[in-house]
Amino acid sequence: MTDDKGGDTTISGGHLVAKALKAEGVDVIFTLCGGHIIDIYDGCADEGIDVIDVRHEQVAAHAADGYARVTGKPGCAVVTAGPGTTDSVTGIANAYRAESPLLVIGGQGSLSQHKMGSLQDLPHVDMIGPISKFAATVPHTERVADLVSMAFRESMSGAPGPSFLEIPRDILDASVPVESARVPEAGHYRASTRQAGDPDAIERLAELLVRSERPSILLGNQVQTTRATESAVDLVRTLNVPAYMNGGGRGTLPPGDPHHFQLSRRHAFSASDLIIIVGTPFDFRMGYGKRLSSDATVVQIDLSYATVGKNRDIDLGIVGDADVILSSVLQAASAYGDNGAQGRKTWLEELRQEENKAMDKRAPLLASDATPIHPYRLVSEINDFLTEDSIYIGDGGDVVTFSGQVVQPKAPGHWLDPGPLGTLGVGVPFVMAAKYARPDKEVVALFGDGAFSLTGWDFETLVRFDMPFIGIIGNNSSMNQIRYGQIAKYGADRGEIGNTLGDVRYSEFAEMLGGYGEEVHEPGEIGPALRRARESGKPSLINVWIDPEVYAPGTMNQTMYK
Repeated sequence: MTDDKGGDTTISGGHLVAKALKAEGVDVIFTLCGGHIIDIYDGCADEGIDVIDVRHEQVAAHAADGYARVTGKPGCAVVTAGPGTTDSVTGIANAYRAESPLLVIGGQGSLSQHKMGSLQDLPHVDMIGPISKFAATVPHTERVADLVSMAFRESMSGAPGPSFLEIPRDILDASVPVESARVPEAGHYRASTRQAGDPDAIERLAELLVRSERPSILLGNQVQTTRATESAVDLVRTLNVPAYMNGGGRGTLPPGDPHHFQLSRRHAFSASDLIIIVGTPFDFRMGYGKRLSSDATVVQIDLSYATVGKNRDIDLGIVGDADVILSSVLQAASAYGDNGAQGRKTWLEELRQEENKAMDKRAPLLASDATPIHPYRLVSEINDFLTEDSIYIGDGGDVVTFSGQVVQPKAPGHWLDPGPLGTLGVGVPFVMAAKYARPDKEVVALFGDGAFSLTGWDFETLVRFDMPFIGIIGNNSSMNQIRYGQIAKYGADRGEIGNTLGDVRYSEFAEMLGGYGEEVHEPGEIGPALRRARESGKPSLINVWIDPEVYAPGTMNQTMYK
């Protein structure tokens, strides 16, 4: 409704959602339509927010997660009630473990039909509460924008994560007087989250670093979350500290940098006198902290107080923003006449020798001409194919475990993987998010054939929205990470129960949906096929047939279960 001067006198709940999203800087929602939520679309059209509609709500939630990782801003998914919301749960859970900020808005039956058995009615908030930082029902149309801003504020506090709001249909569709609805003003409802850390702890860490002879640092996911690349690089170069990277921290230092190490981490963590862990919990990826020398001084930096010292005793814990803390530590270290950098030259040479030994041992497999194709040859070809502008996405089990040892992104923010929940199916939605957020970047994704099958139909969405990327499927017709464990535990005669897939020509799937596809059976065909996919300018799938009898070292050690 408008007044005599042409101004709006009332506003609907859906339009309040859109205004609140606009205030947060959200420029796109990922969604699958439903009758409960369509007024949000109407509001987004008025506010200039793009609507990308997908084929499964899990994809919408994963895409919102990927968008947050690429941009540093919260992502947003909008799903309908009941099965629409439950379909999004896996994406919410993955973001929760990966510390990725996003808001999922779910529909709900009308409040006027509460507990009456309305269409698609479920207790969404009760279900999602344990896997989110904030979950609530909007009780009145006047509160819609207020609660959206509250959800974003909770999502971005401390270590970030997902929030969830359900909005009953009558609340969303109703209109209220404009003056009675609280619409928080952009930039005026959230404080800075850049916690500086305890000044005394900063000074102590600076002294530990200066005095250390054999330090090492692990730059984890929160280095990218806090956009701490410059601070991290300055610190390791100035103080001559070897750096290892995992998760979103990959690419902080480019390949070839003298302080970039990858294959000598076990040696470093057993021989270091000082180990600094930045933005990575002591979870299964770290052996719950047991892989660190008991003789080393261990320092942990994290956005979450609850994470520091969890599963393993530490000597110093600092809670706060990695960017602020690392720059403050370097500044404090500058007060020392001798920062010890020159004395650590021998330590870096020792680790480089370990790196070179590991590389030499693996080199024949990276160049293998065997058929079926050795997975190491595939991931080596992918690594050689990447450019300075390539965002790499890994979605799979065994084949992506191979890639984690070989593929090295050349810049920060150019690596995306599921995170510690180990969710398969993130690849296509992460491609969608990365290509939307950074259309100037090339996106390269490696899928296991099992992983691609989970969300692969949204390849059509990539075609529909003209989002070209280079997709590679490492196809062994098996869920090979599980297959190995079954064979090892129960014997070959029971090793293929429940884990063996059909021989699918995924190139034809891509072509059927309007993309580009090729089948690759010979190792020498990989590079040319990747280049043709790049030149096609289309979403693509290069289906590479790899050896099902070869397993990644991490799979054979079953490290993910230890």
